[in-house]
Amino acid sequence: MNKGLIGTILLAVMLTACSSKPMKDAATVDDKSVSSAPAATVDDGAATSGTATSSMDINPLKDPNNILSQRTIYFDFDKDDVKAEFRPLIEAHAKYLNQNSGSSITLEGHADEIGTREYNLALGQRRSVSVKKVMNLLGVQDSQIETVSYGEEKATGTDSTSRAKDRRVDIIYKGE
Repeated sequence: MNKGLIGTILLAVMLTACSSKPMKDAATVDDKSVSSAPAATVDDGAATSGTATSSMDINPLKDPNNILSQRTIYFDFDKDDVKAEFRPLIEAHAKYLNQNSGSSITLEGHADEIGTREYNLALGQRRSVSVKKVMNLLGVQDSQIETVSYGEEKATGTDSTSRAKDRRVDIIYKGE
């Protein structure tokens, strides 16, 4: 099972490396926003530069059109293995963290209210560590990732739809 997981991750990394254009654009947008901030204060509101400045000021972490704005990885009931459908999301965040070594995140593990409080705290921690391990395999340094578990403390409800939403890890960027 681990060989299959590692093989899948390695294949995804190779494919991601071949198609780096989306992340390159996001990194470029992020880099320009820092250098364009003084220009925005100097700009007298000319239509051309105002439009260019606003498109450069978009933070890829907050741009709803960017995968980096997605911050939640969902898990199956009583499971802590990362589903294949969330690998591109984790890979995008790992690539961003690799390109922005000063950035760091907290991975917040959650569980639904089924089970004991202690069990759910442990399950939330296992889920956050699972996401961390995938990011580590993609090159993200341990110093950039903190894991925490809230267990069932932030559970939203008792119906099956709410429970499914409670089985998750949230990616929180520090300083946001």
